[in-house]
Amino acid sequence: MLNCAIIMGRLVADPELRTTTTGLSVTSFTVAVDRGYAKQGEERQTDFIDVVAWRQTADFVSRFFRKGSMIAVQGSIRTRSYEDKNGNKRKAVELVADSVSFCGSKAESGGVRVDNAISPVEAAAPTPSFSTGSSSDFEEITDDDDLPF
Repeated sequence: MLNCAIIMGRLVADPELRTTTTGLSVTSFTVAVDRGYAKQGEERQTDFIDVVAWRQTADFVSRFFRKGSMIAVQGSIRTRSYEDKNGNKRKAVELVADSVSFCGSKAESGGVRVDNAISPVEAAAPTPSFSTGSSSDFEEITDDDDLPF
């Protein structure tokens, strides 16, 4: 069996971090995902996907993402049943996040750069220089009988 989903879109509201009675961090948020195809003369449709993130992923999302932020979420689709305030049985379909990534520009993410951050050692290292060389640096192979590959 396989249950893996990857979506990319924009948050429709600021995520709110909550804590369970056992102390686990959890946040729920909705991602607006544009469909890739629209019929000629019609507007492109958007799907609104509910996402749940737990533990460190929940902390990360609530700390670095805001309404309108571009986000990529990888996880699995889960369904759950519950009873609403009126006693009606309901079913919820959610994407439970395993990992979350930045997708927008640095300006969109509030200037925060977490993934692929440059370490102080890399910043201090000199940029390597390359020379174009000349054809005299190479010797032509004229014997095709015994190539080493």
